[in-house]
Parts: sequence; C-alpha cells; structure tokens
Amino acid sequence: MKNTLLRLTVAILLAANTCAWAGTIFKCRNSAGVMIYQEKPCEKEAQAVSSWTATSATAVEVDADAPDSQDMVLVIGQGNGGHYFIDGAVNDSYVNFVIDTGATTVSLPLATASNAGVKCKKVAMMNTGNGVTQGCSATIQKLKFGHFTLRYVDAVVMPNLSQPLLGMNVLKQFRVEQDNGQMRLSRKY
Repeated sequence: MKNTLLRLTVAILLAANTCAWAGTIFKCRNSAGVMIYQEKPCEKEAQAVSSWTATSATAVEVDADAPDSQDMVLVIGQGNGGHYFIDGAVNDSYVNFVIDTGATTVSLPLATASNAGVKCKKVAMMNTGNGVTQGCSATIQKLKFGHFTLRYVDAVVMPNLSQPLLGMNVLKQFRVEQDNGQMRLSRKY
C-alpha cells in the first residue's frame, strides 16, 4: 500500500504532458541531459522529470485556545506500515490524512472533497500508478489539523484516490522532524 500511495502521488505530479493548469512549472532534461525549468511542457525527446503548480502563500494560524500556542509542537505517532496519519478537517468536515512528503499538494478523494464542499476549478487528465485518470485542481477554504489552521490551500481532487494526502504545499510551512517513530510539526517563523 505504501508503494501504491507513493506511486499514485508521484504519477499525479508527473502528468506534465497532460496537465494544463495555469502556473505549472516543468522540470525537464534537455537533449544534452541538463536539468532545466520551463513554463511549457517538456519536448517529446526530452524526459519530463516532474512538475508542480504555483501555490498561493498560505499563512498558518494557531488555535488561540491552545496553551503556549506560539511554541506548540504537534507530535504524531507512527501508524500501520510506517505511515503517519493525522485527523483533521477540510472546511469543517472530518478527514484522516496520510502525511505524504512525496505529494506536492494536498490530494483529496472525490467523495471527501464533495462532502467538504470543495469545488473543482480546472479538470485535467493525470497519470497515476493505476493509469491515466481525470482529476481537477481545487482550493480548500479552511484546512485544520491539530491546533493548526490554514486557509485557501491548493489541492487536487482525484476520483480514484482512497485516502486524503497531506502534501508538501502544507508541510513546507512547518519544521518537520522525524525520530524514534514520531513526527513533530512545529511552526516556522
């Protein structure tokens, strides 16, 4: 399952030739094998290494009712298969995320997005570990986990995804430490 989730996430991000979202940057190898970054898809003879979409700046809010909220660290125990799971909410709808450092953006199953009122903005075909599928870009108005709240978070909605993924567009806003079966998230300043 770990490999399947990782492949699915990576495949979503490698949809460079089929993804037409605005603000996409393509990381390609040119014919000489040199890594280049460009706004257009990689040429057919060059290899598309990865792509990502530009994300909006999202501020991290801390629950004001939490004691010592400014210095609070969220500690998450390692779950089944070595994964880290965290309960949270998307637009006040309960969600259990897999923390996925291999996912560029938060990824939601279609049913989860629908239950949380997350609307698709732009539809695109995406390559996944299970083949090509249709997905869409979206914005989560309010994403909460632990004592942290983020607003206007970029996401992708995938109809065949089984578990919501908390991706790097959220995690990069935190100091992330992993040791001894625990992951610690604390606010960056």
